Amino acid sequence: MKLLVDTCTFLWLAADDPELSCTARSACRDPANTVYLSALSAWEIAIKHRIGRLPLPESPRRYIPGRRQWLRLEPLPFDEAAAALDARLPPLHTDPFDRGLVCQSIHHGMTIVTPDDTIACYPAPVLW
Repeated sequence: MKLLVDTCTFLWLAADDPELSCTARSACRDPANTVYLSALSAWEIAIKHRIGRLPLPESPRRYIPGRRQWLRLEPLPFDEAAAALDARLPPLHTDPFDRGLVCQSIHHGMTIVTPDDTIACYPAPVLW
């Protein structure tokens, strides 16, 4: 299965946080699954860190790729085809990062690993 972790899921995986559900943790660690981290999540983390809303043990420039590689997550660029899908989504979610993840999930046939109930209202499979 192809899994796309949302930003909080990535941060919880990286910190081995108990907020992460057992189902999400198992799916992300299952070698039969390919797990991706979107460039959108990297951007969101960098922005939140810069404005002081997300403390990290090191700069996002080092933290994100270091934790992504340690967790064996594949990078996922945000491309034009996925971005264009946003025009077809209903206005359920106002967060552009989350909407972008939904677009990527639909475009690439991925399941989003997220606790976000609003994302689950879109036509993209969700695992939590």
